[in-house]
Amino acid sequence: MLGPQLCLSTLTSRKRPRLSFFSKIMARTLTLDVSPPVHRWMDTTIQRDAFKKTIPVLAARVPASKTGSLLKSDVMKKSLMDLPKVRSVLRDPHNNLERLVLLNVSEDATLSWEVRNFLQEQSATLVVHNLDLTYDYWTADEILHSILPEGLCKGSPSGFAITGHLAHMNLNKEYLPYKHIIGQIVLDKNPMIKTVVNKLDSIDTTYRFFKMELLAGEPNYVVEHHESNCRFTFDFTRVYWNSRLHTEHDRLVQLFQPTDVIADVFAGVGPFAIPAAKKGCAVFANDLNPESARYLSQNIVDNKVASLVRASCEDGRDFIKKVIGRARDNPFPAYTGPKLSKMQEKEEKRRLQLAKSSPTAAPALVDQSTVENQSRQTVSHFVMNLPDSAIDFLDAFRGVLLESASERDLSGNNANMPMVHCHCFTRELQPDRAEADIIQRVESKLGHQLETEVALHMVRSVAPNKDMYCISFRLPRDVAFAR
Repeated sequence: MLGPQLCLSTLTSRKRPRLSFFSKIMARTLTLDVSPPVHRWMDTTIQRDAFKKTIPVLAARVPASKTGSLLKSDVMKKSLMDLPKVRSVLRDPHNNLERLVLLNVSEDATLSWEVRNFLQEQSATLVVHNLDLTYDYWTADEILHSILPEGLCKGSPSGFAITGHLAHMNLNKEYLPYKHIIGQIVLDKNPMIKTVVNKLDSIDTTYRFFKMELLAGEPNYVVEHHESNCRFTFDFTRVYWNSRLHTEHDRLVQLFQPTDVIADVFAGVGPFAIPAAKKGCAVFANDLNPESARYLSQNIVDNKVASLVRASCEDGRDFIKKVIGRARDNPFPAYTGPKLSKMQEKEEKRRLQLAKSSPTAAPALVDQSTVENQSRQTVSHFVMNLPDSAIDFLDAFRGVLLESASERDLSGNNANMPMVHCHCFTRELQPDRAEADIIQRVESKLGHQLETEVALHMVRSVAPNKDMYCISFRLPRDVAFAR
């Protein structure tokens, strides 16, 4: 919508006008107020129609051919409209041959002498354009700041984690009276999200998944989440999943060799196990939660790693004691090299056909001389991603090799002992004190000092006085054969 036309000739002169000190300050600080209208009376339901604002702004009407000159001019750079989601050039509703170049000011007095002179040279005419903003224009943060009490605006909870189509929040108690309107705003401002939930303080004591409540959207909690080139399906309300651990999942998997055998003690739905199998590792994946084990089995099939991952549902301590024997008694086949792509599979079939008819056929895509031919029957790594209590399970390693293997089978050096990667929490925030705390607790449970290849990795801060770590160490031989 256009307002009155302003004549540039009355705004320019041959000499640059002198500005008072006050005028200079005003010219530098005067900006468009595009903040949403304040509606602090809303608390449970969002009324989108209440968020409307009309802002008069100046626009330079120029022939369409002159538009580029204005947009590229260094003189005009600081005066052009630069608001997000607002087009800076519009078609003149009264003349198809002219365009409106929006400026970031409402009053002509705030334009510099250089800008006015340049516009006159370009045969521009200043007009007033009404910029209409609605609910869709403002961000979730901006809407929340206009609704919440002023005392709650500083830490407004617009942040959330995304798992599939679901956004999950951790609202502090002071925001709970506004939880449903917060959820609706998050839903409105993120088109890919269909469900918004809030994690409650209570946690299932047996299977360690969080209880939660629906804030907005569909009550559909079965998600499909993509991570590390893998697809995971699970019921977010019945299993444990933390999207913020993506980097930690990748970090550990990068430590594994394709020939390794991994024992994942608290596997969940497979965030370590399945990417490791995609790499070529053989994996024993276990979880006590029947729902986690069910979705783990589904994800194994969906990601086409059924030949490399064996799922189980049992107590972690029992799993630790039995898995080495399982690997010995029913070993995985030897690693046969990286999986071929569909194109490579076609080429390999063609090569085999040619090999039957020609002794000089092309070589195989995988050099079998570099591939181990022995079956995999020794666990290389234990992953223990249950930070709240994983350290308490370390005593299960005492004597774990007494019945699973003979001294002769594992004689030699510590390289034959598996690596253990144990996640845990600590309230010691200084790195050296955190290291001492974690090592002391680990050694206490093992009943033995850690000897070689000990490393601590700080995963993330989970609370103001609580950090998550992963301690990796070579299992001491005296622990494995303890009586």
